[in-house]
Amino acid sequence: MVDKIQILVAAHKKASMPQKECMYTPIQVGSALASEKFAGFLYDNNGVNISAKNPYFNELTALYWARHNSDADVIGLVHYRRFFSISKKKSLSAILSEPDLRELLQTTAVIVPKKRRYWIESSQSHYRHAHHGESLDVLRSVIATRQPDYLDSYDRNMAHSWAHMFNMFIMKRNKFDAYMDWLFDILFAVEVQIQDDVVQWDHYEQRVYGFLSERLLDVWLDKNHINYQEVPVIFMERQNWLLKGGRFLARKIGIGRIV
Repeated sequence: MVDKIQILVAAHKKASMPQKECMYTPIQVGSALASEKFAGFLYDNNGVNISAKNPYFNELTALYWARHNSDADVIGLVHYRRFFSISKKKSLSAILSEPDLRELLQTTAVIVPKKRRYWIESSQSHYRHAHHGESLDVLRSVIATRQPDYLDSYDRNMAHSWAHMFNMFIMKRNKFDAYMDWLFDILFAVEVQIQDDVVQWDHYEQRVYGFLSERLLDVWLDKNHINYQEVPVIFMERQNWLLKGGRFLARKIGIGRIV
């Protein structure tokens, strides 16, 4: 039976938070570097943590904190502007509720977002058009060396035209711990090899380990034959589709990355 559920809401700035659902817990990421601590939040620099790495690991600092400090039986991560929602209504009052989640957990151990589909390119080509491709080369090399049993799954998933993105998921504790230990073993090894290059990139691209990890969730699920349930994600802020389209076209015709 599932007892305690903790869904961390990662935020680096003040934002509206769920009020009626007690399973949601706001956590201020990068707290070690923050000039202001947000009242009513957890801080990712308490206990065992990598809070100071937040400019490079992004929301993963919240997940690392949870792996080593949370006592919950089910752990998840959403963002201050992205939430799971069965109804797909753009309102904090319509996000995934605890009763609905408990019902889902009766038949699955893992909740993930709906697939993000690229249609005309692979997950790998999409990454290379959007980010520094050498980080992907190092990632594959590290997997081949440290986790060789996962290499076939990695290649297979990078060839897909879809992926479960945003580093958002909800997992029962045993799955969460196993995934975190596997994920950070790989990312820390990649960090050793590319950290001197990363500090010279712009601030957006310095979030490389967060970008890489988005490609690794499906690898882990696939290799371990873990069934999952997809749930829609709602984006709370207005999205600039014209800017997004411009970025996409710029990447495709080789102008370069647009931040």
